[in-house]
Amino acid sequence: MTTVAADLAPGGVLRASINLGNPVLAQGTAEAPAGITVDIARELAKRLGVPLELVCFDAARKSFEALTTGQADICFLAIEPARAAEVAFTAPYVVIEGVFAVPRESTLTTVADVDAPGVQIGVKQGSAYDLYLTRTVRHATIVRGSDGVDVFRAEGLDVAAGIRQPITRYVAANPDLRLIDERFMQIQQAVGTTKDKQAETVAYLTDLIDELKADGFVAASLTAAGQSAALVAP
Repeated sequence: MTTVAADLAPGGVLRASINLGNPVLAQGTAEAPAGITVDIARELAKRLGVPLELVCFDAARKSFEALTTGQADICFLAIEPARAAEVAFTAPYVVIEGVFAVPRESTLTTVADVDAPGVQIGVKQGSAYDLYLTRTVRHATIVRGSDGVDVFRAEGLDVAAGIRQPITRYVAANPDLRLIDERFMQIQQAVGTTKDKQAETVAYLTDLIDELKADGFVAASLTAAGQSAALVAP
């Protein structure tokens, strides 16, 4: 354990990068964050026997940058090829879905309809769904902003991309919009650390996530945060 703690938190404090921009994974404020990612970070620090520092951001790309520039020791991000070159990921602890919202009168009704010439999709820059759509979209145009819904509204785009839970709530509050219920992607959320960590350290993190899923820790944390326990990854 000492070896893992020294490798993962060489400064004597475990610095965890928290993305408050994903309301499924983290809630609250930078001064008082909460949610499944915060709970996992606290449990890890407790087991390693080191203090915890939560470094909070409002976007996944900033959380990623914090890890890769040495401002954090662990992160909580979606597994994506563009990130995996620099991040060693565990298996996922939560699986969420990416979905599209469109104006109610839009002729777009399926995920396949969206990837068409002339269609503009608003996304949150550097998010998992930005990276995924950048990889997979062949005909539509991706428009990036600080928030997918905001850029969709501000520029009068055809489609807004986002995470199912907040997009569904937004559509429910805005009757001029409707949801394309079919998911366009599964977003596998995992714990990550830098690639230079020892194999023993990455294995420890992987085993911890497997244990926390199996013993109900992840499900209980999600439920306590008002999220569905059905989001726990297999």
